Amino acid sequence: MIVNYFIQYFAHYGEGLVIKLYDSEENTWPMHVQNLEYMNPQYWCGVLDLDELDIKNQLFYSCSMINNTGAEYVIVPKTNLDIKYKKKSINVYQQIIQQADWSAVYQTRAFDILLKKQKHPPVKHKEAKKPTHIFKVMAPQMQARYAVCITGSGKLLNDWEKSNPLLLEKKKNGWALKLSFAKEKIPVEYKLAVYDLELKTIVYYEEGDNRLITNGGDPEQPSILILNAAFDKYSWRGTGVNVPVFSLRSANSWGIGDFSDLALLTDWALQAGINMIQLLPVNDTTATSTEKDSYPYSAISPFALHPLYLDLNKLALNYGYLFSNEIKESIKQVNEKKAVDYESVLQLKTKAIKLIYANDKNAFKDDFAFMEFFDVNRHWLVPYAVFCYLRDTYSSADFNTWKQLAVYSEEAVQEFASPDTPYYDEICIHYYIQFHLHLQLKDAVDFAHKKGIIFKGDLPIGIGRHSVDSWMYPQLFHMDLQAGAPPDYYSKTGQNWNFPTYNWEAMSADGYKWWRQRMEHLGNYFDAIRIDHVLGFFRIWSIPLSSIEGTLGFFQPVKAMRGSLLAENGIHFNYDRFCKPYITDHILKDDFGDDMHWVKDTFMYAGNFKKEYTTQQAIVKFFKANPQKKQLQNKLMDLLTDVILLPADKEDYYHFRISMQQTRSYQHLPGFEKSILDRLYELYFFKDQNDLWEQEGVKKLEALKSTTDMLLCAEDLGMIPEFMDRVLHQLYMLSLKVQRMPKKATDHFSDPQKAPYLSVVTTATHDMSTMREWWEQERENIQSFFNETLGHYGAAPFYCEPWIATDIINQHLQAPAMWAVFLLQDLLAIDGNIRSENVRAERINNPADPNHVWNYRMHLNLEDMMAHSEFTHKLKEMVLHSGR
Repeated sequence: MIVNYFIQYFAHYGEGLVIKLYDSEENTWPMHVQNLEYMNPQYWCGVLDLDELDIKNQLFYSCSMINNTGAEYVIVPKTNLDIKYKKKSINVYQQIIQQADWSAVYQTRAFDILLKKQKHPPVKHKEAKKPTHIFKVMAPQMQARYAVCITGSGKLLNDWEKSNPLLLEKKKNGWALKLSFAKEKIPVEYKLAVYDLELKTIVYYEEGDNRLITNGGDPEQPSILILNAAFDKYSWRGTGVNVPVFSLRSANSWGIGDFSDLALLTDWALQAGINMIQLLPVNDTTATSTEKDSYPYSAISPFALHPLYLDLNKLALNYGYLFSNEIKESIKQVNEKKAVDYESVLQLKTKAIKLIYANDKNAFKDDFAFMEFFDVNRHWLVPYAVFCYLRDTYSSADFNTWKQLAVYSEEAVQEFASPDTPYYDEICIHYYIQFHLHLQLKDAVDFAHKKGIIFKGDLPIGIGRHSVDSWMYPQLFHMDLQAGAPPDYYSKTGQNWNFPTYNWEAMSADGYKWWRQRMEHLGNYFDAIRIDHVLGFFRIWSIPLSSIEGTLGFFQPVKAMRGSLLAENGIHFNYDRFCKPYITDHILKDDFGDDMHWVKDTFMYAGNFKKEYTTQQAIVKFFKANPQKKQLQNKLMDLLTDVILLPADKEDYYHFRISMQQTRSYQHLPGFEKSILDRLYELYFFKDQNDLWEQEGVKKLEALKSTTDMLLCAEDLGMIPEFMDRVLHQLYMLSLKVQRMPKKATDHFSDPQKAPYLSVVTTATHDMSTMREWWEQERENIQSFFNETLGHYGAAPFYCEPWIATDIINQHLQAPAMWAVFLLQDLLAIDGNIRSENVRAERINNPADPNHVWNYRMHLNLEDMMAHSEFTHKLKEMVLHSGR
């Protein structure tokens, strides 16, 4: 059979299209790749000889656009076309709506769960036995009372009659109908529309010009029309709750949430009309066994689950183990605490796990389920268990300090983990813990799926500096740099996450295998995934190890600026003036007052910092040893960053210091030099790098995307390149819209009503204050928000009253975005009888504080929250009223 393939795509200069054919639905590597030919401004085409390619019955294909930078975008995700036609040739016409193509999103596993119970009733119509045109329509998912229909001119299409259109049949991947236009008067005009099965009439027509059938066709060479329909008003929309596992509280908790608590949360979500539960990362972060390990984005393994989330009551019950009265009393004490006492909980749970393991260690190894789990996960599980043993043996996760296996060796680690060693139980206990964590999380996920609720996980951008993977694969990381984020409104000195940055060149050598393994592993538990700091896949903020803050970072990859460019633009370049801290006696007097002379004597020489104090680490080290004047530490670190340019690795090449205009070094320059620097700064950060960053990000994200069928949601906040919205749309990734973080510099707040469909709207993220805390902290912003955004008159109330919280939640629920997701604390805010009295205690993270402890816990038990039926009923009514 010959397939004449036509695809509607309005290309830009330098773009080309390719079609990829696959031998199965599962295979991600194409068996055949063919360039398509430009036909006219509307269509590209290609001829596929399926007999020659030995393709029968089913055609699995995708289509990609390659732009002039070499970046490749999937414009038709892998799809399956039934070709069981006894014809010599067929025509396939594929429509691409570049601004509103949602079909790929609906093919993710998330929608397999969400729509499992949603059944569209069968439609009654007569299909043509010898069709000339076969319609396959990709449309947004809709409620079961609606169906896609075709209405148009001519007898066949019932002359635009609203109550009698031709209904399409709902199929797995869209809507279908077979028609014959052989006897119709050509051309035929038509539209796709939404038909209400209860009202028995068309309730919505697609926008734009009428579509056309321009020839009657030939039943011996039928045309398959693969169309996209945009029905914004009737698109499926869902609601989610965002809460860390550690924050959950139940009557049976051990001072921290665990995986079994997710079942209670699921039951409540079902009652409240919520479709999705979003979690923070659930990986093991145990590096120091202190509260520093509370940071969930600094895992010691991106594969291992956190032992703290193991439900020990369930585990003990399964194996008939009874805890002593001493342990029971300790459980009661930690569970009564208002916040997570990380160290106490870790010590208690570790003690209890060892007791249960000692009771069960001989039996569990013979469990066939464990054997299967071990075999599938051996590649990360054995190194992880050995790492944990050595961490505990040497009281440090810094493998550089270990006396054995400081340098990873696969052969040595396997030998070290041999069952014949006297310390085998101390390694094997970690297999035991991970196996039961796996079972409990799978139980929670399966329970939610039965209720039609999905789980959204988190893919952190980084890993802990002292982690299993940096030990195993040091070649994949730049250990001499730290990942972070540049300064912004919420953190004036930026963020330093202390993660090593990635050696993307080394990672690309095997097709990003390490990242693909991570995605596959997350896919064991989650239906959707939040891609943390997606900007980091395009360019990562890289901070020297000698820095504490993020101010002196630079993006990687990057095209550094030639020093000679300054002279070419009229600036006489003086290295000391532009690249060293700008220090005058007047500045020292302003900053340090009476301590000015002590600062000069201690830290300065010849008008600048002494060589031994030219880094923030050196300054912190000094005050650690000499704390008498520690109050001066931050001022000195700020002074150290008062520069305009940062030397790059290549001689006479430089990076602009971020927020250059806020430095006194810049402010003391002549006006004409400021003007020149402003223009070069704008080019450096916002123009010159874009092609490089786009190309880098797309190839990495395409590799991740090809590995999974999870719904992908990008966390695209921060300093956003101009291409980001377009790229995310082309990759079918949902964008994040936070009302308090507008992406347009001219906007004070973002408007949820203007959010695109492929997005997630939210009142706040875990890195921000809750709605109520924000309301009390930012009075000036709140007044304009109250009057302009909420549309209320007069002075804004001092507190975020329940009716105000209800207004804000409703505003987001009614947004056109596919998802509206809320912190649990913000949902609780709508009910004055149930919300917490302590607003400050509800903060999950404060990025401006590098020592912040992630210890937020719900102020009431999940059981008590469920018992407050008025709150749950109110929330459900709000959700239903919004059409979600």
